[in-house]
Amino acid sequence: MAWYDEAIFYHIYPLGLTGAPKENSYGEPAHRLNTLLPWIDHIKSIGCNAIYIGPLFESVGHGYETTDYKKLDSRLGDNQDLINFVAECHNKGIKVIFDGVFNHTGRDFFAFKDIKEKREGSQYRDWYCNVNFGGNNEYNDGFSYDNWGGYNLLVKLNQRNPAVKDYICDVVRFWVSEFDVDGIRLDAADVLDFDFMKALRHVANEVKPEFWLMGEVIHGDYSRWVNEGTLHSVTNYQLHKALYSGNNDHNFFEIAHTVKRLYEMGSNNPNGFKLYNFVDNHDVERIYTKLNNKAHFTPVHILLYTLPGIPSLYYGSEFGIEGRKEKFSDASLRPALSLDDYRNALTDNSFTALIAALGRTRQQSKALSYGDYRELKLMNRQYAFSRNFEGESVVVTVNNDDSDFTMTVPAGNAAEYAGALSGQKVRVENGSICVNVKANSGEIWLPVTDKTADMLSDVTPVALHVEDAVKNTAAPAAETAKTPAPENAAPKAPETMPDDSHTSANVTADNTPSVSEPHAGTSEEFERGKIAGLQEAILAIMEKNGPVTDQMRKDVTDNVYHDSLINWIKSFR
Repeated sequence: MAWYDEAIFYHIYPLGLTGAPKENSYGEPAHRLNTLLPWIDHIKSIGCNAIYIGPLFESVGHGYETTDYKKLDSRLGDNQDLINFVAECHNKGIKVIFDGVFNHTGRDFFAFKDIKEKREGSQYRDWYCNVNFGGNNEYNDGFSYDNWGGYNLLVKLNQRNPAVKDYICDVVRFWVSEFDVDGIRLDAADVLDFDFMKALRHVANEVKPEFWLMGEVIHGDYSRWVNEGTLHSVTNYQLHKALYSGNNDHNFFEIAHTVKRLYEMGSNNPNGFKLYNFVDNHDVERIYTKLNNKAHFTPVHILLYTLPGIPSLYYGSEFGIEGRKEKFSDASLRPALSLDDYRNALTDNSFTALIAALGRTRQQSKALSYGDYRELKLMNRQYAFSRNFEGESVVVTVNNDDSDFTMTVPAGNAAEYAGALSGQKVRVENGSICVNVKANSGEIWLPVTDKTADMLSDVTPVALHVEDAVKNTAAPAAETAKTPAPENAAPKAPETMPDDSHTSANVTADNTPSVSEPHAGTSEEFERGKIAGLQEAILAIMEKNGPVTDQMRKDVTDNVYHDSLINWIKSFR
């Protein structure tokens, strides 16, 4: 059991949250990072015990085109500010991980500048991939090179070069010795060299007990990255897609099947394969914007906090703010926020109250961190499962229908259960509990024991009020239009995941799911949704590479063949 096994992350994009300028003048430090110090108490108050923050280090723009890995971005302050921030988090019992952008550097990085100056005579000419002095680029460098995502702003590092590998490993050691960081999220891990990641894992094991490596991976067999030799975890984009579309489409089968596939991918071991779960982040639209029925914010977040994996909350989403992707800017996903505007959110904003209740519940129940997963009931609009650990059985029930629903589900050995969100108590009869699940809501049923009695006695019923949402897009269209260059340099096909396997399910007359029989109407709908999701992924990647014409869009939507779409996505790599 390590700290990250029980982590609840709060994700901060610091250049956005602090309102830093879009471009770095490399001037005197502006100590904006210090404005985040009051946020630490807020983060703790909503039940989070870990922070993922980044990118942090000197860059020219959005942060993913690194200029200096050992210097805090001037727009945020100086290294002492970052030392103080991490120390204050640690004082409050909060772990901190940084964004590690090691796939590529910016053009202002010292090694690349040396190549521009000395060309073939540069000792760093092999630090980057496929440097060709017979080529050229839009910057008129007089040479060409590999980049990330088609952007020559992002110069692809040669991770197989021992000098590059040693340099980045030394950067990790520096971050630990200088800032006392607790782990790293590896940007673009799905295109990092595996031997390079193994070297990073070796350093992680060396620098600090329980130093955590989590990688950004969009799709594929996550077990390729998550194992004893490479990374501890990766971003769970497959579940991200299922959580919002499964609720939008009133199709809990999509969510349950995704969970089952991922659970089997990890050999049915909840403690050896913990993925980084999220419903939004700095690259995808806010969950409140994505949901067709805003009341589904409740079941979506109950699932985020209770399904196997490590939950993460993106800053501001606890207030129910909006954020919609623009073609050439992610600014509206990364707004500047003032904590003073939300100082009464815990009592006055039901979204924040819900998140705080979920955080408290997750921290109180070991079963939600370490327990196995057992599906108890599955229908299009209702879903129940249990998490079981060392005799504790927690039952989770969710309902995305506009009407209440009564269900009977198996329970554990306790005589009585209580709802962590409502405080309602139910008796166990014949090994089951009969519960009423409110419309567009859900509940986490905890066994009433001496251990849980104190927490359950303090429960204030939580009910979502959609009118509490703060509709904040933070970046008007006129402003984003001024920024023709993409705001984000991390690889994304964010809205959907290729999926080559699916297990259908059938609900019998007594509402008991059978995963071995096809569910009437579900398979065909799921296949259509899967095709649409793949098309959406291709368009998302194309939009990252430049304007998408009507003809290009038509070419994508006219392609309704699963294997062809999969190959199309792979062609972008």
